[in-house]
Amino acid sequence: MKKFVVIVAGGSGSRMNAPVPKQFLLLSGKPVLMHSVQAFYETYADIHIAIALPPEQFDAWKDLCSIHAFHIVHQVTAGGETRFHSVKNALDFIPDEGMVAVHDGARPLISPLLISSIFETAREKGNAVPVIPVNESIRIITGSGNKPVNRQGFCIVQTPQVFPARILKKAYARHYSPDFTDDATVAEASGEKIHLVNGDRNNIKLTYPSDLVIAQSIFDAKKS
Repeated sequence: MKKFVVIVAGGSGSRMNAPVPKQFLLLSGKPVLMHSVQAFYETYADIHIAIALPPEQFDAWKDLCSIHAFHIVHQVTAGGETRFHSVKNALDFIPDEGMVAVHDGARPLISPLLISSIFETAREKGNAVPVIPVNESIRIITGSGNKPVNRQGFCIVQTPQVFPARILKKAYARHYSPDFTDDATVAEASGEKIHLVNGDRNNIKLTYPSDLVIAQSIFDAKKS
């Protein structure tokens, strides 16, 4: 089973209040994006890696790879207006046969164990999407105010999400909708039944400055 991964890295860093895109911020001594790439390489040394970056960031990424002596083989593709368009562009460079994962570059704590589990479930059931249960109280905003919602049955969706390449490419051939917040919603709109797997609470997405602090503490804890 040939394996591919599209790592989407189009963040601007605005909510991070950072001078550089969040995928280029340093975490444990090297850019966040490199941790995401390395996790997939450590899991499957023969995996084909494609990184979707805004074209204006190509040179910066090339410089960072040189500075950090980062030699994991990968392909850089042009990101689009939205996450949907970035994935769609990257899929053009992936053949129809095999399994493809789509991962957020700002999730640098993804573990090889979780990656292999998701690929294996996708091989058995046709696709796999990692989730973690909601463990806090939630409310829904209504036209007249707000009201509580029973959190049982709700979950938070993570990446990587793995699908057969042929099916995901067919799903992304459709027109964009704001409802397409991840690959599962795109595939589901094409009639695919989504299979959920247990995610990992350490697999956080870096969005705010505090997230980077938490990620660094997790890295430090793993070393001790």
